[in-house]
Amino acid sequence: MEFSGYDINKYSPRQMVALPLAILLLALAVLGYTTLATGLPLTPGIDFAGGTAVTVFTSDSRETIEATFAGYPLLSVGEGVGNGKYIQFGPMDDAQFQSLTALINERYPDAKVDQIGETFGKTLQGQAFLAMIFSFIGMAVVVMIAFRNIVPAGAVVLAAFADIVITAGVMQIIGIPLSLGTTAALLMLIGYSVDSDILLTTRLLKRKGKLEEKLFGAFRTGIIMTTTTLAAIAAMWVVATAGHIQIISEIASVLLIGLFVDIMNTWMLNAGILKEYVLRGNKR
Repeated sequence: MEFSGYDINKYSPRQMVALPLAILLLALAVLGYTTLATGLPLTPGIDFAGGTAVTVFTSDSRETIEATFAGYPLLSVGEGVGNGKYIQFGPMDDAQFQSLTALINERYPDAKVDQIGETFGKTLQGQAFLAMIFSFIGMAVVVMIAFRNIVPAGAVVLAAFADIVITAGVMQIIGIPLSLGTTAALLMLIGYSVDSDILLTTRLLKRKGKLEEKLFGAFRTGIIMTTTTLAAIAAMWVVATAGHIQIISEIASVLLIGLFVDIMNTWMLNAGILKEYVLRGNKR
C-alpha cells in the first residue's frame, strides 16, 4: 500500500491536526446523540441487550426463515457452513419466548436455543465498560512513566482515545453492533495505537538528527508495520465473510476500520502535536 501522496514534512502542525480533530468531534457527536436516544453510545448486540440465539441446520432460505418467525422480534439470520443458520431474536417476555421455543421445536427439532437475559446482558455491559476504562487508564499510566513528559504522553493518549471514539462512531454509522467480540476488537486497537504512537514519539524525541529526516523515517517504518497488519486482518475478514462466520467478520471489520483510523491519528494528529512541540523546543 502506497502513501506517497502524503508528505509528512510538507504540512504545518495546525494543518496536520485539523482533519483528525474535526472527525473526532463528529464521532463524539454521533455517539452522544446515540447515547441520548438509546442510553448507550453504540447499538448493543445480543450479548449486551439480551435475547435469544438459535442455531439450526436446514436448507430453508433466509426469506423462509424470516417469514416463519415474522411474529417475533427477529434481529438477524446468519448463514454458516453445512446449511447452518444462526438466528438472533431481541428480548421478549416469557409467554412469547415459550411460544417461540414451541415453534422452533416443531419446525426444527434439532435446533440449539440459547437465551441471554436482559439482566445478564446489562452485567456484561458493565464488565465490558470497566475493561475498556481500566485498559485505557493502564495504557495512559505506562505511557506517562515511559516518557515523563505531559505533551508527548498526552499526544499518545489523545491519539489512542481518538482511535477508539472514531472507530466506534463508524461502527454506529454502518451498523456494527457492540458485542463481546467487537469490544475485544476495540481493546486490541488500544495496543495497535500505542505501538505506532510510541514508535513515532521515540524516533522524534530520543534520536539525534534533523526533524524532517526523523519524521520521514518513522513514517516509513510505521506504515510498513501497519500495512502488514492490515493485510493479515483483511485476509481474515475475507475468509470469515466467505464462510459466514459473523463474529470473526465483525471483529475483523472493526480492526480494519480502527487501523485505517490509527494511520490518520498517528501520522496527522500525534505527528502534528509532536512536530509543534519539537519546533517550539528548538526555538527556545
